Amino acid sequence: MRVSVVGGSTVGSTETERAGTVGRLLARRGHVVVCGGLGGVMEAACRGANEAGGETVGILPTADPSDANDYVDTAVATGMGHARNAMVVMNGDAVVAVDGGAGTLSELGFAGVFDRPVAGLGTHDAPGVTPVDTPEAAVDYVESAAQH
Repeated sequence: MRVSVVGGSTVGSTETERAGTVGRLLARRGHVVVCGGLGGVMEAACRGANEAGGETVGILPTADPSDANDYVDTAVATGMGHARNAMVVMNGDAVVAVDGGAGTLSELGFAGVFDRPVAGLGTHDAPGVTPVDTPEAAVDYVESAAQH
């Protein structure tokens, strides 16, 4: 399964640790991490996935694939800016949101449009977002919800 991990591009140590753990857990369970390819939550999730031997895909807002963080295995350059948020969500079977601002909120909206289950770790209280307390609970939730 492919899981989109979305969240803030500038985050503190707690969010970085949570996102890294989400990435590691997803990789250990055989899932591909899809993200926006840049920093913050995106980089932490990719780093975690890489540490566990997993695969990562970064769907970039820019037209230059070299803008991807160092832990992205497959960089998809779009040149679309924030419009690429729809593609980030569309290319996952489920979504884990960690923290986040307006860009993350748009991704949560697209998750509703594309009928993707969402686990939220300290993110927006939005329709369709199931709040969870731990990275483990987030991964458990999306695995269960995406199979229904």
